[in-house]
Amino acid sequence: MPHPEVAEPSAVTRRDFVKICTAAAASVGMPAWAGEKMAENVAKGKKPSVIWLHFQECTGCTESLLRSSAPDLGELILDLISLDYHETLAAAAGYQFEAVLEKTMKENAGKYVLIVEGSIPLKDDGIYCYVGGHKAIDTVRRVAEKAAAVIAIGSCASWGGIPSSSPNPTGAVGVAQALPGKTVVTLPGCPANPYNLLGTVLQFATFGTLPALDDKGRPKFAYARVIHDDCPRRAHFDNGRFAQAFGDAGHREGWCLYKLGCKGPQTHANCSLLHFCEVPGAWPIGIGHPCIGCTEQGIAFTVPIHQNMPIDRPTAPMAYPNVGGGKGEVGAIAAGLGGLVVGAAAGASYVASRKLNVQVKRAEGEEKKP
Repeated sequence: MPHPEVAEPSAVTRRDFVKICTAAAASVGMPAWAGEKMAENVAKGKKPSVIWLHFQECTGCTESLLRSSAPDLGELILDLISLDYHETLAAAAGYQFEAVLEKTMKENAGKYVLIVEGSIPLKDDGIYCYVGGHKAIDTVRRVAEKAAAVIAIGSCASWGGIPSSSPNPTGAVGVAQALPGKTVVTLPGCPANPYNLLGTVLQFATFGTLPALDDKGRPKFAYARVIHDDCPRRAHFDNGRFAQAFGDAGHREGWCLYKLGCKGPQTHANCSLLHFCEVPGAWPIGIGHPCIGCTEQGIAFTVPIHQNMPIDRPTAPMAYPNVGGGKGEVGAIAAGLGGLVVGAAAGASYVASRKLNVQVKRAEGEEKKP
């Protein structure tokens, strides 16, 4: 018999579970009491039913989710949510698994959360992506109809991603474009940070609300600021210290990567604040590569990877550094004007000193008079 004070290896204490929920709440900017509320709801069996669909994508967002550790995958799908349908993680296949989808939709109509990974092809009536004998566009519209919330994870699902790159042969679009009139929470990224997803799902499950969204359907807690605002290399930018080439002295010293094509000034994401899979520095800039703007339509997979981006809101301290580089030169006219100014100042100083000298001598002469 094990000692009564020693828990079984697989047991998760309530205290540990509250910590998991609190961490999830904190990752999306909610207070600690929100994590406790999440834990209470889960303890009462109020776990959200989740249906996860795959379409045109590389499964990178799921792979990123698999590598999270606080909570890990087991805690996520068994304790925090009820992941009832996920084609990558399922043991079943074929007709047996398709029956699971139909059962989940029927039993949780109006209550389940639909998560979509991958873009939706619309060209030629959407014939370029079939899953289980059904076109992607038909499936996503049918499942979304009875969903309580729809979340598009990754850039492919958010706005088309890599499949929508020119010439976009399949007519790939994001979920929101495929579901006009439907509120879709978009979590762009290639891959998206799994904690942005977890926090969104748990907030909806606990409070019945979605995070505040911007005009592109992105949660403001994760996408309100550009990477440049919170980049750990920002101090080097402000002081004009830039890596000029991969492997040079500045690059080895961790200087700003702007001149190597960093898209951070135009990329809305929280990668610099919430690293992937709890590994410090596990994001492009953290390993020495410029941000490629993977969350931004019109930048990622469109703008050349090493092309410089304009900097918005040129207010202090963003206006300080000379990102153009090179040493300034003084022209002949500027030198002449400078000489005139210096000469005028020197002349004025000479005249003032002469006047002062005369005044002093006069004062001394008056003192010598009887």
